[in-house]
Amino acid sequence: MGKQHAPAFLKIVTEAKKHVKECTVADVKTRLDRKENFQIIDVREDREWEAGHLPGAIHLGKGIIERDIEKTIPDTAAPLILYCGGGFRSAMAAKNLQEMGYTNVISMDGGFSGWKNAGLPIEQG
Repeated sequence: MGKQHAPAFLKIVTEAKKHVKECTVADVKTRLDRKENFQIIDVREDREWEAGHLPGAIHLGKGIIERDIEKTIPDTAAPLILYCGGGFRSAMAAKNLQEMGYTNVISMDGGFSGWKNAGLPIEQG
């Protein structure tokens, strides 16, 4: 059974999702297989990252991404795919990055849970 999120949280997620582009886990896998040029960013908490993450991802947790994105990826046109546990936090982070001027940001719906449930490769640590 999925997490039961608070109504106020769901309200801001729903609003964020109206303003961001989303893709599926399968879309990201296809892009990786094609060796497309994009950066995967994991916005989960440190403990979630350490337990496992997508291959090649960088970690900029939801609490620091807005602070550190310009230093980590200064190109505001760089293609970015953000993910979290299920696609909620990544949608909110994507909206914030768009407001900061990033023009090619996508949130992966389904997140790490969807990736893992699809049996796709995971890196540890």
